[in-house]
Amino acid sequence: MSGHSKFANIKHKKEKNDAKKGKIFTIIGREIVMAVKAGGADPANNSKLRDVIAKAKANNMPNDTIDRGIKKAAGSDNADSYERAVYEGYGPNGVAIIVETLTDNKNRTASNVRNAFSKGNGNIGTQGCVSFMFDQKGQIIIDKEECEMDADELMMIALDAGAEDFSDEEDSYEVLTAPDDFSAVREALENAKVPLLEAQIAMIPQTWVELTDEKAIHDLQKTLDLLDDDDDVTDVWHNWDE
Repeated sequence: MSGHSKFANIKHKKEKNDAKKGKIFTIIGREIVMAVKAGGADPANNSKLRDVIAKAKANNMPNDTIDRGIKKAAGSDNADSYERAVYEGYGPNGVAIIVETLTDNKNRTASNVRNAFSKGNGNIGTQGCVSFMFDQKGQIIIDKEECEMDADELMMIALDAGAEDFSDEEDSYEVLTAPDDFSAVREALENAKVPLLEAQIAMIPQTWVELTDEKAIHDLQKTLDLLDDDDDVTDVWHNWDE
């Protein structure tokens, strides 16, 4: 999506071409494994699994692929095991970057992330060095072209379900929630047949950094591209005001 909302553009967006979609499906497959292992294979009794399924559908993952992933995770004690790891650091001019990963080899992932920072003339910091500059929020993006409902009706559904904020942008609507209210708001919108372009727990920057130096922009983009290409990286959050 394009919209002019800073919130709608805070994540380094992955174009939904075939190559990127392959990576997204791989990530979602891992998240399904994690969710099933943590809370079981029945979405009705596993809110985390419901959230992952919603993410899968927003990314056009086929239902049979979702079902196969759930059955595989539920039916095998030897299903792949993944763990989450979060890295924080700085790009040029103090741009804050948070990298979320899901990996079966933390040493490999840590090396790749460190390499991405160093090649863009940035550096990895300690845990918590930049996360205090972000607010964790549930974030739901709705494409106006796909939604027949008017803004007022949509806003009331979201707010009644517990949303904190509703924004009407150029070509999208954005709903923000507290993390604990995310699932309830997402499900209320789904039950109202609202098509969701994106639904996730996001890191929202409190302040933004502008870059005017061409080398700094090139360096930061290099880091973001390298991270984007890494199969272990699930999300990259930053406060660069693009």
